[in-house]
Amino acid sequence: MPRASGPLAEALARRVVLLDGGLSNQLADQGCDLSGGLWSGRVLAERPDQVEAAHAAYARAGAEVLITASYQVGYEAFAAHGHDRAETTALLHRSVALAARAAEAADHEVWVAASVGPYGAVLADGSEYRGRYGLSVRELAAFHRPRIEALLAAGADVLALETIPDAEEAEAVLGVLAGTGAAAWLSYTVAGARTRAGQPLPEAFALAAGAPEIIAVGVNCCDPADVLPALEAAASVTATPLLAYPNDGSVWDAPTATWHAPDHPAPWPVEAWRTAGARLIGGCCRIGPPDIAELAAGIQGDGTGHWRQRG
Repeated sequence: MPRASGPLAEALARRVVLLDGGLSNQLADQGCDLSGGLWSGRVLAERPDQVEAAHAAYARAGAEVLITASYQVGYEAFAAHGHDRAETTALLHRSVALAARAAEAADHEVWVAASVGPYGAVLADGSEYRGRYGLSVRELAAFHRPRIEALLAAGADVLALETIPDAEEAEAVLGVLAGTGAAAWLSYTVAGARTRAGQPLPEAFALAAGAPEIIAVGVNCCDPADVLPALEAAASVTATPLLAYPNDGSVWDAPTATWHAPDHPAPWPVEAWRTAGARLIGGCCRIGPPDIAELAAGIQGDGTGHWRQRG
């Protein structure tokens, strides 16, 4: 069937749209090796069949948006592993093509969102949870521009500017997008009432308030408890539809490259997120297809508008 019947922005004006979950955890569950600095980008380069299979698993679970495996793909990082610019561009294009094939095989309409991960992701040292890289807005724009251009040329339905830890990086990517006519969402990773770099959330979200390219703003890869206050902060400065795709509350430990899971995962107040304006809802790291299937089914785990993660 056709990938999607119309722009994602039009669907968001009518209803909630379900995102997928964490790509890396699904690849790991499929037995893929994500070691080394390229992370999921390594699987994209070496085992594209596994990437497509992971996308298909989320589509079967009911996901209506598949986020590509381009999060970790940067020209400098891949050059350090022997990939020239043409090869890296081809991998960015491949990431969109794999998600598109899974979308076209689904039994419902599915949009493809090309992941534009933060500068910190390609450093593979946990910097995406800190920001403050020591680069200017201009330097960050120069880093992001070729990646964004390649992903737009590949034909994604929307760009996912995701896991952005720093308002200065958001300013950079918004500047790259300005005037392109592309559709994109902007998603910060947050800690409490601030970006990971420490900026107040209303100021951070206000950067996107007048950007015609931005169809949704919100948060991802954060503690579920931080979602609702962040959505309320966004709603205070913009009428743009909101989005939420947190992780399971785990904390990433960069030196050991491991997640530290919470002893008691908190329920997700999904109905409260919807009331606050969330129109794109899904999961990030450590949220898998079974969790997305439960969200798709509208399961209210405790009968009060909360959803509880499996496990």
